[in-house]
Parts: sequence; structure tokens; C-alpha cells
Amino acid sequence: MSDRHTQHRTAFTILGAISFCHLLNDMLQSLLPAIYPILKSQYALSFVQIGLITLTYQVVASLLQPLIGHYTDRRPQPFSLAAGMGFTLLGMLLLGSAHRFGLLLVAGALVGMGSAVFHPESSRVARMASGGQHGLAQSVFQVGGNVGGSLGPLLAAFVVVPHGQSSIRWFGVVSVLAMIVLLQVGRWYERHHESIHAAQARVVRPAISPARVRMAMAVLVALIFSKYFYLASLGNYYTFFLIHRFGVSVQSAQIHLFVFYGAVAAGTIIGGPIGDRIGRKHVIWWSILGVLPFTLALPYVNLVWTSVLSVLIGLILASAMPAILVYAQELVPGRVGLISGLFFGLAFGMGGLGAAVLGAVADRTSLDFVYKVCAFLPAIGLLAGLLPDVEPARVSMRRVPQSETQAT
Repeated sequence: MSDRHTQHRTAFTILGAISFCHLLNDMLQSLLPAIYPILKSQYALSFVQIGLITLTYQVVASLLQPLIGHYTDRRPQPFSLAAGMGFTLLGMLLLGSAHRFGLLLVAGALVGMGSAVFHPESSRVARMASGGQHGLAQSVFQVGGNVGGSLGPLLAAFVVVPHGQSSIRWFGVVSVLAMIVLLQVGRWYERHHESIHAAQARVVRPAISPARVRMAMAVLVALIFSKYFYLASLGNYYTFFLIHRFGVSVQSAQIHLFVFYGAVAAGTIIGGPIGDRIGRKHVIWWSILGVLPFTLALPYVNLVWTSVLSVLIGLILASAMPAILVYAQELVPGRVGLISGLFFGLAFGMGGLGAAVLGAVADRTSLDFVYKVCAFLPAIGLLAGLLPDVEPARVSMRRVPQSETQAT
């Protein structure tokens, strides 16, 4: 009994540590799109080139994440998290000193490699440390990334803008801090992964045919496309949209972007626990389709309502990801690394593809046109009605710790 209680106390500490490192990781990554206005004016980049930087970073991450997750499902690598953060460190150092477009692409690729290692393995650690509350654990883990992402625009506005591109190298210290924490997480992972994996293997799963699993996975991929294509329009071009349409300053636009990312963080922390209580499918349905009225209105309102609607969109839309990820993990049990890598990879890939495609469209038309077209993407959320019910798996997984505690 005492060992079990100790493990649960340690698990919450690990959840906090992995969420903190997610904050640091995504804070560093968010510096890249946050400084796009600086890079665009300094090096006379087009919107297509801006999109290609994001595409390089996110495609590298999207291709490598499922491969790394698949490999570590079979051969766990407890200290790969700290090693992956080393790639992010190299990317930050190069991003702070790059003076050519090609070097900016290399820096983006290095940051993408860091993400490719971090996300599937840290998602696995979050599930291991969940104590059966998988939605809550994913929300705590993912909200660290959302908070970190919201800090990037502020750091760009108050550090990089006044001190220049070279100041990005100062953030290498943050990478070193994350590596130190991740070494401690790796030690916990090494001690506990076998016992936790054995307990999870005993969970009873509902019988769902392979054909229905494939159909459900296809629906989830479509929902990821909808969510992250739309988020690409905000994350990469929202500052340009505000500057162009309302004439705000760069710093003011960065603050608006920070507020949007803060709403995304709040939505993420809400989505997981609600999914634990009412079911993932309901959260997925509501969070994707529920933003449609707000996205349709966004291109036509004034600055105040643009800020309000962007907060509502971020809050509602972000609640989907923890539910989607845990739902997929329950559809394909025993493949946490592969599923986490696949869906985080899809998120990165769709975001990168969206950035490049929307950048090309913006160059040929206008940002106003981009936002009017993207407004219809959440309608894809109607497909959530096709998802099979996996709630028996969710209930069983929450009961396992209770029964084991009674037996103890």
C-alpha cells in the first residue's frame, strides 16, 4: 500500500515537471513565428518564405514524431527527452545568428527535431503518471505547451524587438534548464515504466472492429486538419491581419496574439477533465463544431470584437486536443508512443502545411480573404458524429486503480 501511495504522490510531481518542460519547449518554439514580422522586414521575406520556415520546422517534426513514438513503444528510451531538448538548444543558437534564409530553414529544422523527440515521449510520461485520469493528465501536460506558446509573442515583443535577432541566443539557457529537469523525469521513467505498462495492459477494452477503428482514425485526422489549419491562420498571420486591418503596432499585435494563446491554454486545461467526466466524444463534437459561429463572424467585426471572438475561438477549439489524443490512445491500446507521435505529428504537419498554403493564398489575394475562407473549416466537426463509443474503455481504466487498491 505504501509503495502505491508513494507512486501516486510522485506521479503528480512528474506531471508538473513534464508540463513545466512542455512550457519551456513550446515557449522556445513559439519564438519562431513570433519574430516573423522582424524577419520579414529585416530580410525582405515574402509570405511564401515565411510559410516555408514554418513548413520546414513542422514537417520535420510531423514526419519524425510517429517514427520515434513507434520505436520507443518497443524500446523505451527514458533519457531521450533530455537529448531531444539538445536539438532545440542548437536551433535557438542558430536562429539567433542566422543571416540567410537557408540558415533560418536549418534552424527551424533543428527546432522541429527537438519537438519530434519531446512530444511523443512526454505524452507517454503523462499517461504513465496519470493514475487513471488520462484526460486530466493530458490537459495538464498540454496546457504547459499552450502557456509556453503564449509567452513567445511577449518575449518577442519585449526582448527580441528591442534587442534584435541575436537576443534569441539568450534563450539557450532555458533549453539547458529544461534538460536538467528532463534528466530527473528520465530517472523516474526508467524506474516505473515496466510496472505501469503491466497495469495498463490489464485494462478491459471494448470490442471495436478494425474497420470501425480505421474509420474513427480517419475522422480524427479530418478533425485535426480542421483544427490546425484554422489555428495556422491565427498563429502565423494574426499579427499581420491586425496590423493590416486595424493599423495597430507590432507590439500591440503581439499582445493580442498573447491573449489568444492564453485562451488556448485555458481551453486545453478544461478539455481533459471534462472528457474524463462526460466522455471524449462529446468534447470533440462540441469543441470543433462549436466555434463555427465565431469563426464566421471574425472577418467582419471591429478590433474589440476581433479580440473577444479570438479568445472564444481559442478557448473552445483548444479543448479538443486532449480529448482527441486520449480517445485515439483508447482506440489503439498499447501504442501510446505511436498514437501520440502520429497526432502531435499531424498537428505540426497540418499547421505547417496550413502556414505555407495560406501564405501563398495571402500573397495572391489578401489576409482578409484567407480568414473568410478559413471560417468554414470548423464545419468539418460534423464528422464527429461518426465516432464510435469508447466510454466503456474510459470507465474501466478509471476503475482499475480502485480495484487494485482494494486488493492491496
